[in-house]
Amino acid sequence: MIEPDLTRLKDAPVPPLEGEAKRMALAAAMAAFEKSAAEAQGSAAPQRLSYASSPLEGKRKMRQTFYFNRALAASIAALMIGAPAAFMLSRNYAPGGGSISNPVGPISPPAEVAVAPRMEAPEAVPPASAPSAPREERAKTATAAGALGGRREGLVAPPPPRLAGSVRDGAAPRLSRSIQPAKPVAAMNEGARPSPPIDTNVAPESEFRDRFESKETNPVKSAATEPVSTFSIDVDAASYAFARRALNAGRLPPKNSVRVEEFVNYFPYDYPKPESAQTPFKPTITVTPSPWSAGNRLVHVAIQGYALQSAERPRANLVFLIDVSGSMSPQDRLPLVKNALRMLVDELKPEDTVAVVTYASGSGVALEPTKVADKAKILAAIDALGAGGSTAGAQGIQDAYRLAESNFDRSAVNRVILATDGDFNVGVTDQSELKGLIERKREKGVFLSILGVGQGNYNDALMQALAQNGNGAAVYVDTLNEARKALVDEASSTLFPIAKDVKIQVEWNPARVSEYRLIGYETRALRREDFNNDKVDAGDVGSGHRVTAIYEITPVGAEKKLVDDLRYGKKTPVAAQGAESELGFLKLRYKLPKEDASRLITQSIAESPSAESIAHASQDVRFSVAVAAFAQLLKGAPYLGDYGYDDVIALAQSAKGDDPFGYRAEFVNLARLAKSARP
Repeated sequence: MIEPDLTRLKDAPVPPLEGEAKRMALAAAMAAFEKSAAEAQGSAAPQRLSYASSPLEGKRKMRQTFYFNRALAASIAALMIGAPAAFMLSRNYAPGGGSISNPVGPISPPAEVAVAPRMEAPEAVPPASAPSAPREERAKTATAAGALGGRREGLVAPPPPRLAGSVRDGAAPRLSRSIQPAKPVAAMNEGARPSPPIDTNVAPESEFRDRFESKETNPVKSAATEPVSTFSIDVDAASYAFARRALNAGRLPPKNSVRVEEFVNYFPYDYPKPESAQTPFKPTITVTPSPWSAGNRLVHVAIQGYALQSAERPRANLVFLIDVSGSMSPQDRLPLVKNALRMLVDELKPEDTVAVVTYASGSGVALEPTKVADKAKILAAIDALGAGGSTAGAQGIQDAYRLAESNFDRSAVNRVILATDGDFNVGVTDQSELKGLIERKREKGVFLSILGVGQGNYNDALMQALAQNGNGAAVYVDTLNEARKALVDEASSTLFPIAKDVKIQVEWNPARVSEYRLIGYETRALRREDFNNDKVDAGDVGSGHRVTAIYEITPVGAEKKLVDDLRYGKKTPVAAQGAESELGFLKLRYKLPKEDASRLITQSIAESPSAESIAHASQDVRFSVAVAAFAQLLKGAPYLGDYGYDDVIALAQSAKGDDPFGYRAEFVNLARLAKSARP
């Protein structure tokens, strides 16, 4: 007779339970178990094949084992057909999908299974490893474990591997050769505990591997000793979009991911506009009392950029450099990038050109430079993209620049748009080497912008560094609506610069200002001498873009100051003639896109006109101040006192205005979420 092949049965679907068949199958399985346990009593150890005595003895034992296992196999087959619960017992599948830890651990049969009275299970025995367990009992337990696990105790063979690991930790089951002896069925039924519940709140390990640059919050400075503040205004909005994703998931964003200036500059504002592209910026300055520190004031600096008309817009030579590595496969990554790029192509003119380079384990050209007039060809190349492999990002960047340079047009905007989740793990990964490559290409007129997606492994620090060195913006896209905002509604400001190397410098008048701090812009700080040095790179500002910066100042004579006057310091310098009433002086330096020499715009910061209270300020000023306060709360800045989320919500609610796209209403909801979000 041929022995049944049980391996074919282990993956077979389990039929539903039926009353009489279930009881019969369980009874047969119990009878087989009792028989095997009885045969093992009195043995010092489980029987194993041995030729030490004689070959005939070994053959006899082999025959006994064969017939015993044949009967046992028939019982197990019946058990699998009629009693799925018993089958789960033999294979160690925990009911309810619990952890698989012990190959024959304590499992209770379903309550409705009735065991016939005539079947008496063996008495419970202590584990074989217990010091007090007699040798005979340890042998009996080991034999029972072999019967339940389907082992052939009469043959020399390694025990079958068991599965270890659990659903909770998300790890794939691993193979283990360790086998623990089990209690008989009656002992397992007594005091058996259900499998532990699955913890669905445990976050995947990769969720916390996003990388952000750590920067200390700008400190309060004395106007008498450090009166000058200098920074670059290459501002994007990636930080706000990333924080929104975290808050919508019920948790606070990492503090290092919060950049206050990117929160403030995420929103559109209706600032006064410049009149010509030759003077592409118009500053507007508002002074208002601070809502969180009595006696202090906020100096709100709004700079509106010139919006190019369609006829003024240069031709675009774009190369899409798309990460198609395995990490880009989720729906919020490569599929989202493809939809975003489709929308961007719809915004381009027929004479613009698009090329597509992909990179994963290697790099390849998916589309040579193609005019947008042949839009179907471009969209087909985007549609054909799929994810898989590791991330040879540096090689892809080199190929993308090669294509951009091969189609270079000095009168056009030549730009590489890198779409990635920020995971560069193959090739040139040294940040300084990548930055050096991008700086050299920037000097030749090919710029770099970033379209970031995904979370869990997003390298924001690298993406920010690459975009800043490539004279481009870093956009983070978490939803299709955000993709539309960044690449459709704000396509001109993202792709077409009106000025480059834009820098701001504010000198505070120590006769009127005791101390000050710049809210945000920590990653864009410049040295004082960098302002007049045209060789020092700074940010680009795109068509129609606007930039907001907010200072908090403490007037001279205020009762509460954070910085004491110097005991041995010089007397407060006298302001220049006619400048006695000024709080400070604003200077803005920029280069036109095709020029190498900078130009200068200046404006004094007068104490009046100013708002009597924050409530009397314009809607745009009030809302931007509310956003600045919110970002500081998320970042843990120490300067807000008792000002909290409820104050932010109230101020933002009063300044929502028309809000045609719902951005401000969404912000108010995020502030509400932050009140109850977990760290």
